[in-house]
Amino acid sequence: MSVQLRDNADEHRRTPAHTRGPTPNLDNHLVVDPAEFDFYAMDCYRLVGEDKLARTLAEELLRVGTDFDGTDRSPMRNAEARVTLGVTAAREGDLEQALTMGARALEGDRQSVPSLIMTRRELAAEMRRRYAAEPAAQDYLNRLHTLAEEKPGFLPR
Repeated sequence: MSVQLRDNADEHRRTPAHTRGPTPNLDNHLVVDPAEFDFYAMDCYRLVGEDKLARTLAEELLRVGTDFDGTDRSPMRNAEARVTLGVTAAREGDLEQALTMGARALEGDRQSVPSLIMTRRELAAEMRRRYAAEPAAQDYLNRLHTLAEEKPGFLPR
């Protein structure tokens, strides 16, 4: 990782989304969502294998995106955060947590299939690579293949 990227990551870690100030309510103006940076940073860190940072951001996104009663305020963003937690758990050898997070990510009614394709492909690849002989992993992969048949493009054939 480059020095500049590491410095940016350090600065980002020191400034969680909820402390970056409120999102202004300006009618007919561009509104910046501070959690959006965390969302994209989470993807980047997961893709480059910085699992601790990806996990930390995923947990923060779930905290910010979940109401006090457990209702998802940001269902699509939370689904991707859960897939990220599944990927990081799989890489750390925690199949049970990986399956739990992967299954929870599939529960929501509101899903942005295009944005979840990449992360679900990553989780499926980790499952195949690390847990090919595990029946629970095979069940999860079969569920993904069923979804792929229902929603073309969901997973590669």
